[in-house]
Amino acid sequence: MLRSLLVILTVVSSMSWTATARADRKDPKLKLAAQKGLDWLASEQHRQGYWEANQNQYRVAMTALAGNAMLCEGSTTNGGRYAKKIQMAVDYLLETSQANGLIGYKHDYHYTYGHGFSMLFLSQVFGEEEDAQRRQRLKEVLIKAVQFCGEAQTPDGGWGYVSAKDGNNFDEGSTCVTQVQGLRACRNAGIPVPKEVIDRAVEYIRKCMAADGGVQYSIRGGGSRPPISAAAVACLFNSGEHDNETAQKLMKYCDKNITGAGNNAQMFGHWHYTHYYYAQVQYRMGDEKWEKYFTPIAKQILSQQSANGAWKEGHVGPVYTTAINCTILQLDNGYLPIYQR
Repeated sequence: MLRSLLVILTVVSSMSWTATARADRKDPKLKLAAQKGLDWLASEQHRQGYWEANQNQYRVAMTALAGNAMLCEGSTTNGGRYAKKIQMAVDYLLETSQANGLIGYKHDYHYTYGHGFSMLFLSQVFGEEEDAQRRQRLKEVLIKAVQFCGEAQTPDGGWGYVSAKDGNNFDEGSTCVTQVQGLRACRNAGIPVPKEVIDRAVEYIRKCMAADGGVQYSIRGGGSRPPISAAAVACLFNSGEHDNETAQKLMKYCDKNITGAGNNAQMFGHWHYTHYYYAQVQYRMGDEKWEKYFTPIAKQILSQQSANGAWKEGHVGPVYTTAINCTILQLDNGYLPIYQR
């Protein structure tokens, strides 16, 4: 027992040292850009602990994404530059947890996004939380959140913008991926996740694949879409299925249809969503693949940053784009288990 504990502590310590060493080697321009972005996010947090998108939408999702970006810097609830901001975000999300397990509230716009991103964020916090009371509360909320997720899954194995019951069994690819990654993050943190829920979701993604190897909007059609395809690859990688035929077909489609920074001046629709997930895939492919991808993407991101540190492209709002860009710029810090190789 003691030997096993020592092995675990050695591995964790080694991982932490490696992440710190990797972060210290980062280009100072990238570190500064990320810090400016995070400082801007910190200034935009409401006193109740939340962030929100344009038109006061996606409050729960924005809180989870912004908090997650701060975790990527190396801060936790226990310490670091953004510790207080992360604590406030965690407390807000815990307060929004409902009796049925939903993290959020029924009338929140497209609430499954917030639920999925919250599972991801809170599970990363759970692994590092030292406060016994908050850790226990996190565990309780995440267990119920996983249960809600399973109950919200449609008969086809996907998820929609709301639960299957609330949405008449409508489902689509992007919300499905958000749930799967959140579930995987919970499982990695030691929260029980039924295998059949993940298996049905992976099968849903397979059924959404078109003849060209891309993933359609939903199982009912809609044509292959690069953003959802990139997210689907990340989802399969998180599920440990990066070498199978489905993942390989998806990778070929993405390599052909997501061209890095080559023609990204247009900042095509859902650019940030696409590269939030595609960056995770490229990072997992190893240093050579990552550097080839990341160098032009980072240059693109830096060129779009505003003087105040925010990024303002897209219709969702600057909290969203800033949180996504900060996450991409800090992905190779290696602090969060869900993003590690």
